[in-house]
Amino acid sequence: MLLHGQPGAGSDWDAVVQALPPRLRSLALDRPGYRTSPHPPGTFRDNAEWLVRELDHADVQDTILVGHSYGGAVALSAAVLAPDRVKGLVLVASVGPGCLDGWDALLAAPFAGPVCALAAWWLSPWFARRRLARIERIRDRPLAPDEHVNWEVWGNARHHHGAMWRTFLTEQRSLVRGLDELNGLLGEIAAPTVVIADPADRTIPFATAEALRDQVPGARLVPTGEGGHHLPRRVPKIIAAEIAGLAEVP
Repeated sequence: MLLHGQPGAGSDWDAVVQALPPRLRSLALDRPGYRTSPHPPGTFRDNAEWLVRELDHADVQDTILVGHSYGGAVALSAAVLAPDRVKGLVLVASVGPGCLDGWDALLAAPFAGPVCALAAWWLSPWFARRRLARIERIRDRPLAPDEHVNWEVWGNARHHHGAMWRTFLTEQRSLVRGLDELNGLLGEIAAPTVVIADPADRTIPFATAEALRDQVPGARLVPTGEGGHHLPRRVPKIIAAEIAGLAEVP
């Protein structure tokens, strides 16, 4: 089960799914509040409960959860909520201890948060799409899936059932208000865990990946040495190999 970040979509995992061994079944759904999902955005816990319902609907008894960025917190929450359903965890550039900064607090603030969210979703997608179009004109070709991923993610973020700014604000508030509680539960996670991160990631500090390794019992850290923050599109083979490795664990 592959869980995208904020913003994002299930399609962010296409290259990882293609790199997985054919014997492994994969699900990469749009999380609540994104693209085709009919479900409203929610907290870490809300996302984890949604995830368990989706596993029930797909008749999946246990799974390896793979979470990118904000999706990593959803995977961790689900591992705490339903440990019997989680065979393993792959945390990809995941949020965790020490990842918050002053901008996160501002974006979650009672008055500044809604204003910033509205402004961001009024201007950012439009600006990102114009930026991408300009780059394609200069290069005289379409961009590859692993090129200018940040612009592409923001330019194409949408939700068919509601306003994206509400999703962004809801998740920012969950991140700021719920991360300490989630960090306090890391020692309870029993599933085999792999943490994948690039030391050059400018969105989530590498120290967060190191803290996840240290605080989740038995976790293993895999530095990529490339890829930045958007690892599912930039180093899909590394992620797929770690998923396949966990699938072999008895």
